[in-house]
Amino acid sequence: MKQVSNLLSRAPTMPAPLAFPLGLIPSSAHSTAMAKVLNRLFAPELADGELDFLEGQVMLIRVSDARINIRLTLESGRLKAVSNSRPEDLSIEGAVYDFLLLATRREDPDTLFFNRRLRLGGSTELGLYVKNFLDSLELEGRLGPLLKVMNGATSFIGRFGH
Repeated sequence: MKQVSNLLSRAPTMPAPLAFPLGLIPSSAHSTAMAKVLNRLFAPELADGELDFLEGQVMLIRVSDARINIRLTLESGRLKAVSNSRPEDLSIEGAVYDFLLLATRREDPDTLFFNRRLRLGGSTELGLYVKNFLDSLELEGRLGPLLKVMNGATSFIGRFGH
């Protein structure tokens, strides 16, 4: 059991040669691209109003090892990029590896948050809504071949990350 908790407490980080160019891309470009991807991925949930708790709220997703900051809000039923001038109501921070573990379902959100691999800041209530939403998602069928790519990236970073 001690070995498992040690693995959970230390996240591999993205190799620097891969992370460096990502940090050069402006945050607004990361945010816009992620909003488009998530609008498509979460289309059924958006249509059902399952993300309405984000209406007018600013969520910051900070990918620490890749130096990426993604700022999103919900407006008129769609996720949209938000400028840096608006303060965030919620922040979620972690390494690429941990976000990939979450997205590929190799690890459940409770474990990642409990072990402080993913860290929440700001509104506890909003953070709980986001965590519960992520926990309820069944995306495997929607991700198709992207799931295989994400699993490969997770294995790569787990093997070669620092």
